[in-house]
Amino acid sequence: MTAPEGRGIAGQTDTFRILHVSTGNVCRSPITERLTRHALVDRLGDPLQGGLIVESAGTWGHEGAPMEANAEVVLADFGADATGFVGRELLDEHVIRADLVLTATRDHRAQVISMGHSAGLRTFTLKEFTRLVRAIDHATLPDAKEEGVVERARALVRAAAALRGWLLAPTAEADEVYDPYGAPITFFRSVGDEINQALEPVVTALTGVSTPR
Repeated sequence: MTAPEGRGIAGQTDTFRILHVSTGNVCRSPITERLTRHALVDRLGDPLQGGLIVESAGTWGHEGAPMEANAEVVLADFGADATGFVGRELLDEHVIRADLVLTATRDHRAQVISMGHSAGLRTFTLKEFTRLVRAIDHATLPDAKEEGVVERARALVRAAAALRGWLLAPTAEADEVYDPYGAPITFFRSVGDEINQALEPVVTALTGVSTPR
């Protein structure tokens, strides 16, 4: 069994959509979305030119809400942009259109998969996906310069899905990013560091670029 091919926008196949999911879509998933975008810009200049689209939503999303103020502070620490963010509740259409879904926790992952849409092979917790990506030989992936970032990203998801049953987490907690909602800025910064460290190998694997431009 193979992972589904990229869905793109309105039937197009030249885009690859990454969806980050947490609970309220005001803390963890906004931080992850904007840090992903920031890292992609550092490596690609304009990720949209490579066909990568990064979004987020929440399983109990605060529709239309801004991200938490402490989340904005964390993004500023990394030089990432919080401008224009608006919270969203996770909908079927978000899952249908996503080529890769990265969740904050195993519970979020289960909720996404329970929505159907053949989401199982393209839905991982962020830390789970990081662990799997670290085990993949990047030389086996399509060259982003020759075949494009989208083809490389699709191959990465298929390779990660194939490894999932063989490379298990050392503990259940190892795949979790805990919710900082209502916590002081020190905990938000700890979560931000945790997310950023998990994203670095993922963005490197997606783009084939190991260091920022």
